[in-house]
Amino acid sequence: MSEQLLHAVRVLEKAADVAGLAPQVSEVARPALAAGQALVRVHSAGVNPSDVKAAMGIMPQAVFPRSPGRDYAGVVVEGPAEWVGKEVWGSGGDVGITRDGSHAGWLVLPVAALREKPARLGFDEAGSVGVPFITAYEGFRRSGLPQAGQVVAVMGANGKVGQAAVQLAAMAGAKVIAVQRSASLTGFACAPVDVVDARDADVAARIREISGRGADIVFNTVGSPYFEAANKAMAKGATQIFIATVERPVPFDIFTFYRGMHTYVGIDTLALDCVASNERLQAMRAGFESGQLQAFPVASGSVYALKDALTAYRRVIGGDQNRIVLHP
Repeated sequence: MSEQLLHAVRVLEKAADVAGLAPQVSEVARPALAAGQALVRVHSAGVNPSDVKAAMGIMPQAVFPRSPGRDYAGVVVEGPAEWVGKEVWGSGGDVGITRDGSHAGWLVLPVAALREKPARLGFDEAGSVGVPFITAYEGFRRSGLPQAGQVVAVMGANGKVGQAAVQLAAMAGAKVIAVQRSASLTGFACAPVDVVDARDADVAARIREISGRGADIVFNTVGSPYFEAANKAMAKGATQIFIATVERPVPFDIFTFYRGMHTYVGIDTLALDCVASNERLQAMRAGFESGQLQAFPVASGSVYALKDALTAYRRVIGGDQNRIVLHP
């Protein structure tokens, strides 16, 4: 195939459910660029639940037809001379949602969004970092970045955002408590982490026992299932971060909220375009270069060609815990 003509996943219309997903793979000519744009040859692109939900039309802002995919790593092949040939990584709340995304050979980006990939990371690692780490970082950024001596409890620490939150809090020197439905830590941390097994523990009581006073920051990646326990685990003046939920209504005790001087922070990274998203990613670059932060491992059985994108999408939306990537 000519390098001028590469493949792309195309979703023509929203689907009623997963069974109705019908992404097509077609050849796409090398795009022409407008002023201020750069062209990236995508080498690896992570698959996130939000990619699949957008392909199904669950995201109200999603436009059709388009190529899905928020996360990417690749090489700049056209644009400003100082960027051509550079290996880049990134993500975006607009990429793959309101503009063509990374599940394609070509990706057009604003030059302002370009960020050089950490040399320590391969394409598969860099291409799967975006959404989870940006979500975790933005939660901490909005609530005040963790500090040494603080207690950070991560609810749902076995999920990808949870793993990223544990890593970021550990790198900051906080005392980290990972709450998950298993007895040992899922994923990497550069410092010791206490684990609370939610299957057989009073979560709030264990957090208070381990910390001596409660958590200064609770990163609740699950929402309603941990809402009550998280509230009980919060220290005076603590913040709780939300990125998702199972049930929308939750019991909310206003008295406890104001007497505890608590703060709630909601995060939606779809509101961060590729320029804003990659500013957050750049803030974590030194951590990845030093090894204090580590990308998720990508097993050979979790790498798919674009022609097998539907299989990858179904694995992700089915709750597969492996990090899954596409090779355009």
